[in-house]
Amino acid sequence: MLLVSEPALGAEEKEALAAVIDSGWITMGDRVRDFEQTFARMHDAEDSIAVGSCTAALHLILHALGVGPGDEVLVPSLTFVATANAALYVGARPVFVDVESTAIPLMSLDDARAKCTSRTKAVILMHFAGYLADREAWQAFARSKNLLLIEDAAHAPGVAGAGTFGDAAAFSFYGNKNMTTAEGGAIITRNRALNDTIRRARSHGMTSNTRQRLVSRSPEYDVTILGFNYRMDELRAAVGLAQLRKLPAWNDIRRHLSLYYRQRLAALCPSVLVPFDASWLSAHHLLPIVLPAAAARQPLIEHLAKHGVQTTIHYPPVHRLTFYNDLYPDTSLPSTEEFCRRELTLPLHPAMTPADVDHVANSLALGLRAGCPMEVAQA
Repeated sequence: MLLVSEPALGAEEKEALAAVIDSGWITMGDRVRDFEQTFARMHDAEDSIAVGSCTAALHLILHALGVGPGDEVLVPSLTFVATANAALYVGARPVFVDVESTAIPLMSLDDARAKCTSRTKAVILMHFAGYLADREAWQAFARSKNLLLIEDAAHAPGVAGAGTFGDAAAFSFYGNKNMTTAEGGAIITRNRALNDTIRRARSHGMTSNTRQRLVSRSPEYDVTILGFNYRMDELRAAVGLAQLRKLPAWNDIRRHLSLYYRQRLAALCPSVLVPFDASWLSAHHLLPIVLPAAAARQPLIEHLAKHGVQTTIHYPPVHRLTFYNDLYPDTSLPSTEEFCRRELTLPLHPAMTPADVDHVANSLALGLRAGCPMEVAQA
């Protein structure tokens, strides 16, 4: 089965894990710090903060920025549920914003502007599929409304410009991302004071960690702010360091495969839309397509599976999930709902070859020609 995503783990990662085990120090220490500095350099930042997940990163950012009860946070519904959850974690209210269109499934500036109120304090901008939003436009919007601007860059590690939009950015290293630490995430902020606050909040608000106390030979520490246990450990950092060395090459492979996908799909499946322009700056995390409006997606998913091709959906709209639909039952996002109804994610990862892309495109075309995805329009 050709999988939608596949982590690339091998001898280098095994050696890195063995070295941590042999060292006898497995909690947050020197490797975590090395990983943070390496990740920061890749994004032209002074520093980064490694954490246990991108969800933890988003929570820490909102917490450290003082977002809380009575505040509203503009969020996309086309995202993983954690983006909206983070607002609830700090007691704020997530306000769902529609996407621009099925061709550009990024948060709509017009809809964001329309949904701003006197209670709106922040906007979380998500780089869907790895395609970066318009930085200047969103910065101008945030300034005009005096909003905090936060990037959900879970899909965009290693791409130029990610982490430069606003107050802070959250990245993910989950197992299906462009690079992985199994679980894990990172935060980049250009604000030194905010960086220091988040760094302390990551580890219970403590003024020093276990490794620092060992090196300084002083067991004393203080707790100065409310904090959490959102640390990254040495094992994950070691894997992350090995992965970071390969990330630029992997992202380039993804870019070439994405371009080839566009060529083959245009030739074989002209009724299928591939969102974004081919030149759009991206980490090429996903290869989403938009099926014809009359398509029945599930039969096509089953057809492709029979041909050895896994597909999935990114994402069910968050505002339609039971938990959020119960909270905010009157939310309507027509463009998001239409995109999510027709979206299908095809395999894309560095282990693939152009021949794999040919197989996916041919199988998709076969399914479309056979009529398996078509349904009679309801009157």
